[in-house]
Amino acid sequence: MQTYDVIVAGGGMVGLAVACGLHGSGLSIAVLEREAPVAQAADAQPALRVSAINAASERLLQHLDVWSAILAAGASPYHGMEVWDRDSFGRIEFDDVHQGLPHLGHIGENRVIHQALWQKASELNDVTIVSPAELQQVAFGDNEAFVTLADGTMMSARLLVAADGANSWLRNKADIPLAFWDYEHHALVANIRTEQPHGSVARQVFHGEGILAFLPLSDPTLCSIVWSVSPQEATRLQSMPEAVFNQQLSVAFDLRLGLCTLESERKTFPLMGRYARNFAAHRLALVGDAAHTIHPLAGQGVNLGFMDAAELIGEVKRLHQQGKDIGQHLYLRRYERSRKHSAAMMLAGMQGFRELFDGNNPAKKLLRDIGLSLADNLPGVKPRLLKQAMGLNDLPEWLR
Repeated sequence: MQTYDVIVAGGGMVGLAVACGLHGSGLSIAVLEREAPVAQAADAQPALRVSAINAASERLLQHLDVWSAILAAGASPYHGMEVWDRDSFGRIEFDDVHQGLPHLGHIGENRVIHQALWQKASELNDVTIVSPAELQQVAFGDNEAFVTLADGTMMSARLLVAADGANSWLRNKADIPLAFWDYEHHALVANIRTEQPHGSVARQVFHGEGILAFLPLSDPTLCSIVWSVSPQEATRLQSMPEAVFNQQLSVAFDLRLGLCTLESERKTFPLMGRYARNFAAHRLALVGDAAHTIHPLAGQGVNLGFMDAAELIGEVKRLHQQGKDIGQHLYLRRYERSRKHSAAMMLAGMQGFRELFDGNNPAKKLLRDIGLSLADNLPGVKPRLLKQAMGLNDLPEWLR
């Protein structure tokens, strides 16, 4: 029996952030992951899956001492944001200069962020990465939780952290109910070459059938797109000839950056909202997609997960310093209350946005156009919206 203080199930970005954050606290940590990341060649094409890293997540990644590696591997700052409603007057713009900021956030490839965290965790003397590892059994005892891996390895810990994704095995084994709903949208992702430079501005256009986002990459004319449309439309867009796709994409984006050309394959995946009834239980804490998944329209999914990690790190360290049992549900409730509230607010906000920007109903269109214009012009509104988007309202105490 291998004994640890904390076992993190799932070595994705959020799970590794928890492990790295607990380093130096006097606790022993194990990370269980099915497969180790494959190192990419320096000249590899940009991956399709990227994340918009906000200021709060940047602060956490700096604290974990991985931010410089992420920047060195090509994460690029964006200095402006534009959001508009197609075929109408509703629009809002942000830029860092007017807000007195160095940047609004960074766009980074998921694999780059993951690789930096993996590398860091593997260097830490109090973190053990077990990979390949597949959970086979779990039992929650009074003072410890026990897990058995597929290869027969047995382990125990005072706290298990479920960072094993949207279809979390640990969450299911702990019988935690899950509320979920289908957004009735699929996201199509691809890398796109634009005729005009993107100017490090993130852009998003709402049209009756969906939402199209262009995220600027480090190459001045390369963007990652997330096109959120009905499942039927996503299938049609994915399978149409490249020349036709380029044409339809350029028109849907109002030719904002001139003609667009596809630079990669096109991938689609379904969009589901999920919200676990509990984010903690006896000897168990849920983080990231195991606790919640949201619509990517504001690019906040990974930031929400990183703030789960930050909150849990602070809470576990505090409990350990006070000599309390880090796996007691009674003590984990503070983490649970804080993160359930943040996730619920974000989910409700995204749902409201989705409803408002769905369809071409003239009354709804007028309402959203007036709303966007007011938000763009009323004094004091933009700084508040920006603070929310940058995650600075959501920082745990130790990161402030």
